[in-house]
Amino acid sequence: QVQLVESGGGLVQAGGSLRLSCASSGRTFSSSAMGWFRQAPGKAREFVAGISWSGGSTDYTDSVKGRFTVSRDNAKNTVYLRMNSLKPEDTAIYYCAARTYFIDRQWSNYDYWGQGTQVTVSS
Repeated sequence: QVQLVESGGGLVQAGGSLRLSCASSGRTFSSSAMGWFRQAPGKAREFVAGISWSGGSTDYTDSVKGRFTVSRDNAKNTVYLRMNSLKPEDTAIYYCAARTYFIDRQWSNYDYWGQGTQVTVSS
């Protein structure tokens, strides 16, 4: 069984930065692709960023390209999401998720989920 625990959310002014972390328990982290998703009130869960099991491949939704960076440290079983130039429209609960090997933008294709961390960006 894999457990994912996110941290690093909070309240930040527009233009500010945050770094989210997602720590994984279990032996499969190094073979898992990791995705970051977000869900704002009244909206569907959306893909934000993903990183392959090796870290050699990343993917971002268009609205965060150039502002967000996903990375991973397999020695620490942790994936990160660095968020710069935050905008009020980035406000949401952010979730990390795991699946085998390759990134997928569809949330239903992920096997394990964290509990989420709130990110609020004030204008």
